[in-house]
Amino acid sequence: MLVSLSIRDVVLIERLDLAPGAGLTALTGETGAGKSILLDSLGLALGDRADAGLVRAGTAQASVAAGFAPPDGHAALAVLAEHGIDTEGGIVLRRVVAADGRSKAFVNDEPVGVALLRRLGALLVEVQGQFAQVGLADEATHAGLLDAFGRLAARKATVAGAHAAWRAARHALADAEAAVAAARAEEDFLRHGVAELGKLAPEEGEEEALDVARRRLQQGERRAEGYAEALAALTRQKGAAAALRDAARALDRLPPPNDEAQPALAAIGRAQDALAEAETLLERLAADSGPDQQGLERTEERLFALRAMARKHHTTVAALPALLAEWRERLSALDAGEERIGGLAAAATAARATYRDAAAALSAARAEAAQKLDRAVAKELGPLKLEKARFITEVTALPEEQWGASGADAVRFLVAMNPGLPPAPLARTASGGELARLMLALKVVLASAGTVPSLVFDEVDSGIGGATAAAVGERLARLATGLQVLVVTHSPQVAAKAAVQWRVEKRQGKGGTVTTVVPLDDMARREEIARMLAGERVTDAARAAADSLLAGVT
Repeated sequence: MLVSLSIRDVVLIERLDLAPGAGLTALTGETGAGKSILLDSLGLALGDRADAGLVRAGTAQASVAAGFAPPDGHAALAVLAEHGIDTEGGIVLRRVVAADGRSKAFVNDEPVGVALLRRLGALLVEVQGQFAQVGLADEATHAGLLDAFGRLAARKATVAGAHAAWRAARHALADAEAAVAAARAEEDFLRHGVAELGKLAPEEGEEEALDVARRRLQQGERRAEGYAEALAALTRQKGAAAALRDAARALDRLPPPNDEAQPALAAIGRAQDALAEAETLLERLAADSGPDQQGLERTEERLFALRAMARKHHTTVAALPALLAEWRERLSALDAGEERIGGLAAAATAARATYRDAAAALSAARAEAAQKLDRAVAKELGPLKLEKARFITEVTALPEEQWGASGADAVRFLVAMNPGLPPAPLARTASGGELARLMLALKVVLASAGTVPSLVFDEVDSGIGGATAAAVGERLARLATGLQVLVVTHSPQVAAKAAVQWRVEKRQGKGGTVTTVVPLDDMARREEIARMLAGERVTDAARAAADSLLAGVT
């Protein structure tokens, strides 16, 4: 509920701090005292349009801060959580308007857009009056209010679940149809590509292996030349073999005894054996390493074919196997697509039927609840001097393209203020006072269905008096047993029903005329209600009448 209202330099208000409590609070005072300024100030904090005319003359800016203590789980707390604004100490909506008309908005001292301020204000305070209706006049709220009145939450949840399932089934079908359509459009390309790539049959890591083989084949001739050159060096006439033979013959011609030359001869023999082995190895390597021109051509042909295919499809050789697998999978999906689409279409049809049945059940329940609501509101209209009015809750079937999570019909509250007139939307049918009382009747009936913790009624007693005003006061007091209600009133019967009464009055200050609000104790309240009954001159009879009215407030 609204727990504080601080106003600075708004029109005639210089400085004002109010702390509204629970229950019914009446704001009274003479015409022109500034009651409307209070409502304009509250509206500013709730996101109403800023106007430079609200800034008190001679000051640079006006500011209003409205503090709220919403119950746990209230929608406003969830909205602020979405925006990352801490609400541990409650919610304070603040608005500052400069003398040039520019304004700034804050929530818990965090700068925000006016749209967020307005959204929060609509969740926290509902204003009903002659010139402004917020809440019940908004047709977007009517279906939710009717559902709450008829206790249809379970049916509504079933509809929402069925709608989500139907929507998911439709999306799955649409995605599958789009995929098949796209595949059909490129079917020829896919089949040609799969045939071409399948014939080429690229393998993982093949490019690297071919590149290594190609380099090896390209180097074969150079290796053969090296082996031949080494072999020639060993076997030519003046080579190592001839030198070893000459050395052995020289040692053999030594005169005996030549025992000391035997180790040298043995070493020369081993060298000749090693040399012979080297010659054999080099001969075999030279024979085996001859250039394989055909092998090189085959390797290069394969490598160049793979690279050409990769360029054609704007990819790499390494990615060709995966590309082939992807195309084969898409062709497989295309071949199976019609069968899958048939299954998804059947699922979507079944989900639609489930939703339609759930929505039809909700519509029937809404129609029944609408009749009960109309009867309940009708009972309230007579005592409020609206006995000729007829309230109608209209439940209209929607075309399928407008079916949604909240059902397949639209709900509107309509009223015909006089017999013979067609019913029309609430805000376009009644005068200011009539509309305010109509909203009061509706609010009394829907008290348990609303989520806004604070209600403000402005001039709900306009044009009435006596028993009708007393009926208005009694209904406001009834509402206030579960909600915070503030009422701006000129009716003593209404004011007497309040738990708390404030008087709005003008005073002369140092800077000129200022508006202030005075909480009234029992004696001051008696005088104020007597003034409301008698006018400027308060008589003992008026005081006695005030006592009589106040005696009923217990």
